Amino acid sequence: MLISAGLTAVLFCQAAANNVPESSQDKSGLRIYLPREVSVGNGELNLGQVGILRGEDALVAKAGGIALGRISSPGQSLVIDRPTVLSRLACSGIPVSKVILTGAQETTVRQQHRVVSADEFVSLASSFLENHRPGTSVSRWTATRKPEGLAIPGTHNDIRFSPRLSESSATNQARVEITVFAAGKKIAVRDVMFALKYNCRQAVTKTDIAAGQTITPENVEIKTTESNYPEPADWTLPYGLVTRHRLPANTVLRPNTVGPSALPVLVTRNQTVAIKVERPGLLITAVGQAMDEGKAGDYIKVRNVDSQRVILTKINADGSVEPAL
Repeated sequence: MLISAGLTAVLFCQAAANNVPESSQDKSGLRIYLPREVSVGNGELNLGQVGILRGEDALVAKAGGIALGRISSPGQSLVIDRPTVLSRLACSGIPVSKVILTGAQETTVRQQHRVVSADEFVSLASSFLENHRPGTSVSRWTATRKPEGLAIPGTHNDIRFSPRLSESSATNQARVEITVFAAGKKIAVRDVMFALKYNCRQAVTKTDIAAGQTITPENVEIKTTESNYPEPADWTLPYGLVTRHRLPANTVLRPNTVGPSALPVLVTRNQTVAIKVERPGLLITAVGQAMDEGKAGDYIKVRNVDSQRVILTKINADGSVEPAL
């Protein structure tokens, strides 16, 4: 089997590192202390980050720059043991006979990072909504979808969060978009969805109300309640409306339970009325006598006083009538 020269050198270095006893090493050369755990600022590891190096300046400078691997993501850890350190030193031209290793048998290396949890994003978004409510009647909100947490590698003292209201497909939801900046650069965006609750007014009967009765402050109370949807823009106090059927006490008034009051009778039987025929550029009037009574919009029979002819007419809002054609 053929073995390349490069591979032979690596195997030789590893064998040498594993076989040299610590007691035989030259203590005047390079002394390396390995702690049990180390946190580093970036993912590219070298021996100077992992161990504490003492000894000859040239050896310390050379050994400190020896690469030991790479941490690819925040939260990941890497274990460096003594044989690995000695192997890398030997392969970099530093004889193991000049090295003294002390401390732990292996070192666990982790990258320094800050984790922003999902609950922190929800708290940030909720605080933003407190000062930027999507509607004046919004009473409270509940997070319905939390974002993923965010691990920010390195040590940053200038992490900044920029929340804003974003468009939502539903009227009773709010979406807060949070942009994360570190060292002045945008590094991530997280969305938090909230279900909204609204303060709405309701008219509730105080007592039993018979059909055809007028709604007044005496028989109806206006209460504020919480709803999943905002109050209709055209909501008005129901005073003056008339019940369509009997309403028991503590009944919430709905559009189908009340309506406008009955129109008054404008024309009575035998009343003298004005008969009008009005067209663009033409107005004809006559005097008539009502043969029926009715309200605005009703059709009644009227006798023309001059011709004694009886015609069918429609009552206008001003009390006059016009022939039904």
